[in-house]
Amino acid sequence: MSLENINILIADDHQMVIDGLKMMLENEAYNVISEANNGQEAIDLISASPEKYDLVLTDISMPLLSGTELCKMIKLQFPHIQVLILSMYNNAQAVKEAVLAEADGYILKNSGRNELLQALHRITNGGTYFSQDIVPIIYGQYQKQKVQDEKLNVLSPREKEILALIVKELTSEEIGEKLFISKKTVDNHRQHLFTKCNCKSTVGLVKYAIANGLEY
Repeated sequence: MSLENINILIADDHQMVIDGLKMMLENEAYNVISEANNGQEAIDLISASPEKYDLVLTDISMPLLSGTELCKMIKLQFPHIQVLILSMYNNAQAVKEAVLAEADGYILKNSGRNELLQALHRITNGGTYFSQDIVPIIYGQYQKQKVQDEKLNVLSPREKEILALIVKELTSEEIGEKLFISKKTVDNHRQHLFTKCNCKSTVGLVKYAIANGLEY
């Protein structure tokens, strides 16, 4: 696809940023056809004519609808549209949310013109692009998740099920009734959880579950 055929929407709550990006991209022959000052305005424009757009360049922090929420909606409703997030945030939470939203790329606002163009070239040719400042954060999140998964893997499916109910503050008797097992069986599982999780109390089990991302 030639640059002239790539239709872009820029979403940012700072008009000066939009104007600067638009000028830069149009000088490189990209076709900026729409702009929005918040995420809701962006999704409204896209929803009205989704076939017009190939790529959305968006900030994360915007009123009404954040860039990551915008990205999630685009990927769910209009998967043909690619999304590049341009943000000032390089913290782990922001990056994790962008990755989970299935953004095609993420670069920092202090990146230079060359990196922005490199990211756009990679993404519009079917690839992804994450700033070199972001890659270590993604790797760190992966390693953290891997450790969490390994810790939870020491538990049997039944133990995970009981741990999730303990987090919900159910008593052994209530857990037994819910799972159709005896209170004594639940208490035995609870003791195994204390050992496997290296905890001495129910509070310790709750902290273990939350720290290791147990879904409940």
